[in-house]
Formats: sequence, C-alpha cells, structure tokens
Amino acid sequence: MLGFTKAMVLAICVATPAMAQDMAEGEQLFQHRCATCHGLSANGTGPMAPVLLIQPTDLTQLQQKNDGTFPVQRVVWRIDGREPLVSHGSPMPVYGDFFQGRDVTLKADTGQPIMTSQPIADLVAWLQSIQQ
Repeated sequence: MLGFTKAMVLAICVATPAMAQDMAEGEQLFQHRCATCHGLSANGTGPMAPVLLIQPTDLTQLQQKNDGTFPVQRVVWRIDGREPLVSHGSPMPVYGDFFQGRDVTLKADTGQPIMTSQPIADLVAWLQSIQQ
C-alpha cells in the first residue's frame, strides 16, 4: 500500500470531506425503491403495507422518536444491511445492493464518521428533510 500505515489511511479517509448529498436524488430513489411499503409521503402507508406482517415505519418520525436527533447510523445500517437481522427476517428487507455507488463519509449521530454509498447518503439527506 505504498508505505501508508493503517493510521495514515484512516486519517485520510476521516479528513476527506463528505460528498454533497443530493436531496432530489434521494427523493427519487425513495419514490422508486421505498414508497411501495413506506408510502409516497414516507408515513408507512404504502400500498403494500396492508399485506405486510410487520408494518413499515413512519419515516417522518425518526428524529422525534430518537430524542430529537436523526439516527443517521441506524438508518444507513438498516438500508445497507449492516444492522443485525433477526433469524426470521426483520421489519425491512436488506436493500444494500440496490444502493451501491461511490463511497462517501457521513457523520453519524454519535459524531463518528460512517462510510456509505452516495445513493444512501442522498436518501439520508431526503429523509432528514422530511422529519416532523
């Protein structure tokens, strides 16, 4: 690795600013990939909701249900599949493969950097913008 230590690589990754998040692209991705279950307004009332055993989350309430802080890490990990899944499924299928793209860094709600793809970063930006 051209003489770089792990610490140097980590420092470069952490110091690299996150790419701009595109809320319009995030909304488009949501409408195409998520609205069937979560609804066009992201309130959990999509056309598939009545037939699901575990009802979709109202995504407009994520910040309110997390003591006023948007749960960036939890949202990213739920979308990309890093959040542990229960043995017989989870409230949301893993859609990480649909959102592959250039890696970017976001700041998690804990303040720590979190790596994700540009499409997920765009989705997170849009979800943050619709919090009530």
